[in-house]
Amino acid sequence: MSSPTTTTTETSAFPWIGLLTLAGAIFISVTSEFLPTGLLPEMASELDVSLSTAGFLVTVFAGTVVLATTPLAALTRRYSRKGLVVVVLGVLALANVLAAVAPTYEVLVGARVLGGLAHGLFWAVVAAYSAHLVPKQQLGKAIAITAGGGSAAFVLGVPVGTALGHALGWRVAFGIIAVVIVLLALAVIKFLPPVNHHVVLKTGEIPLPLRKDRSMRGIGFLCLIIVILITGQNIYYTYIAPWLIEAAGFSEDSVPFLLFLYGGAGAVGLVLAGFASDRFPKRGFAIALLSVMAAVVALALWSANPVVVVVAIVVWGTSFGGIPAMLQTRMLHTASFRTRDLAAALQTTAFNVGIGGGALVGGLLLDGSGITSLPGTLVLFVAVAFVLMVGSDALRTARARRALAS
Repeated sequence: MSSPTTTTTETSAFPWIGLLTLAGAIFISVTSEFLPTGLLPEMASELDVSLSTAGFLVTVFAGTVVLATTPLAALTRRYSRKGLVVVVLGVLALANVLAAVAPTYEVLVGARVLGGLAHGLFWAVVAAYSAHLVPKQQLGKAIAITAGGGSAAFVLGVPVGTALGHALGWRVAFGIIAVVIVLLALAVIKFLPPVNHHVVLKTGEIPLPLRKDRSMRGIGFLCLIIVILITGQNIYYTYIAPWLIEAAGFSEDSVPFLLFLYGGAGAVGLVLAGFASDRFPKRGFAIALLSVMAAVVALALWSANPVVVVVAIVVWGTSFGGIPAMLQTRMLHTASFRTRDLAAALQTTAFNVGIGGGALVGGLLLDGSGITSLPGTLVLFVAVAFVLMVGSDALRTARARRALAS
């Protein structure tokens, strides 16, 4: 086995500025990815396509990430991590400009493909960046900080982008996102510390093939859990705006506020996840999944009651808000040093299989079974992930006890 190189993890000072800069970059990248979810009705109307067809813009973006992330990560593995972050943010800004001026649905699809290419490589780099900045025992805290950028995207980015789209037009919203991306790219140049992500071999040491690394089995299992969970989440969340309007009876103007509530609750969930990930990760994760299921069941059964809907959205946001950070922390604890970048690429691919697959399945259900079928489908997917994860943890614990007893 090869040994890790010396990185900034050996410094005593906690790298707040670098982590907050990463959080800012993640904020704008996630906002760009999910901006269409709050503007589907307007985009569908102007482009003269159905809601489900407009929803496929999320699928196209995520599908591009799925297909391109691992190859792009492999092609760029020797390049500076910081330099790649700057480059992909520039490409993402260009993609948003193209989306803002797209004259047809087809051109908009092309802009989303370009954005997906940049987004995939971006996550392949930044998902492992925290692990190069802090020691392993501080991973939960570091990831909670950087993942705060994703939560902020749902608290501020998507709701504010949705509000701007309603007030000024969805094209203006994409244009503003492009400007903010450029500003954050400049912040990355100024404040993000460079890292050495290469593995140095000792004299005479032979590198172990990645497929024989013991951590690969755990990485694969976590990717499966990610696909199931994120697919279920996005079957429903991709179409949350039309669901709130059609199934729950809220006005179109109230959607940004409800998305803000969901995102704000997600930020609270992220703080709780930062606490749970380093102390009781298994129980915390199980409780989060159970809470998601309970909240969405309430949304399905009492959609006509606005008070229940608002409370359930807050519980859903709080419960799900920390789940991606918990999964990322667990992935980096599972992966060996030499498989971190590969694990980050596979994790990004898994997340986007779920995002794109969820949007696709949700669109098919929307056209076939109707919008009221979406919450129940989410609950089914989360239940499957819960059984697999809790069962796997219980089996691993039982094996460890038997080994100690023998």
